[in-house]
Amino acid sequence: MNDDTLFLTDEDTAVPGERPEQRLERRSASVLKHRLLEQERKQFEESLASAKADGALERAAALIVSARRRFLIGASKSFTYASLLAADLSYGLANVTLIDGTIVRPLDVLSDVRTSDVMIAVSLQRYRKYTIDSVVPFAEAGGRLVLITDAPDAPLTPYADETIVLGRAEDGHPSSSIGIALTLHILATLTTASAKGAGRRAVERERLAETLGVYVSDED
Repeated sequence: MNDDTLFLTDEDTAVPGERPEQRLERRSASVLKHRLLEQERKQFEESLASAKADGALERAAALIVSARRRFLIGASKSFTYASLLAADLSYGLANVTLIDGTIVRPLDVLSDVRTSDVMIAVSLQRYRKYTIDSVVPFAEAGGRLVLITDAPDAPLTPYADETIVLGRAEDGHPSSSIGIALTLHILATLTTASAKGAGRRAVERERLAETLGVYVSDED
């Protein structure tokens, strides 16, 4: 018996009219699904353990709270994570700006860097030159850097005031999206929980959202 037989389910039973190659393809997909689920489960548990043991999240949250302006940057898939974190932070904090390369460009930020500014950079393998070329001048100009990456020797690590290292799969595959989302959620929650006025800002946002009819009501 090989390892694949451990994942056989009712889906592996023959389907009327199904050709042998179709059944083999369906079975291969089922085996892959179970392997992916197991990999995600393992990485999620490792993310939980890392979050409990590592104080980088608390230190990064304190750094973000103490800043006057907060900028977020990422490229490709990392931009999606930066966008998610920006949305969560802006719920309880003012002056949160996502550098999207179009409306807000790196040049716009780099032309006016202050020592009270913090840049939150999401930089995951393969590391994008765009992110590095934007963040390094920011740090060299006196801005503070919170780096979210997946390796302790990532290119931006030497420039970071605080680094949050996400785990990678043992086979070298990218970090679990679930684990990354968990880490970002914890960071945003810790930050907004310790920010003065965050509760008042959240209440005011909800009031305005209701006034403007932003959300679909239960009665609609």
